[in-house]
Amino acid sequence: MSRLSGIGLWVALVASIAAALLAAATPSAATPVTIARLQYAGGDWYCDPSSLPNWLSEFAARTGVATAGAPATVTMDSEDLYRYPLLYLVGHGGIALDDREVRELRRYLDAGGFLYANDNYGLDPAFRALMARVFPESPLRPLGSEHPIYHCFYDLPGLPKIHEHDGAPAQGFGIERDGRLVVFYSWSSDIGDGLEDAAVHGDPPEAREAAARMAVNILTYALTRP
Repeated sequence: MSRLSGIGLWVALVASIAAALLAAATPSAATPVTIARLQYAGGDWYCDPSSLPNWLSEFAARTGVATAGAPATVTMDSEDLYRYPLLYLVGHGGIALDDREVRELRRYLDAGGFLYANDNYGLDPAFRALMARVFPESPLRPLGSEHPIYHCFYDLPGLPKIHEHDGAPAQGFGIERDGRLVVFYSWSSDIGDGLEDAAVHGDPPEAREAAARMAVNILTYALTRP
């Protein structure tokens, strides 16, 4: 195959993915895709404020799918919780959800929702404890580099390492329910920091590009895997 024909196939593939995303994510042109940040007690759920607007902007630019200008913020008792296909959880420490909120999170995920949790360093014990309450019968499991979440828009070798933190390799974890991935957890990576405005952390362009590609894949996956 020539280089030119290979590029043509890639362009056609991207266009077809964008069309599928548009059909799956936007019932009408007036309904742009957005992301809902989960507000919770006990930790800094609000950290990395520029990460989600930048994520939405990058997703629109790279896929052609219309996105909102700003993310939403929800709690587990928000009336519009089920409007959002992707719930984003981030922080550095504790997560205090009561039993009613835990039940509602389980219900949201089993009803077709998707949770992406980004360990912004220090979140790991609290998040693992929360998932053990939400799905005691379905533990977090490491995802191999062959998982579709790493290949659904960009073909990635696995979860990128954006920040050093403790120096451990980046690792993605997930929870599946009835064959569907409903939770994706990025540990020792910090995609959220990589999505922030360039001046915030001073990350090199290649790290920011890796974070953007992973973020596009995550939202693509959430929108196209009912």
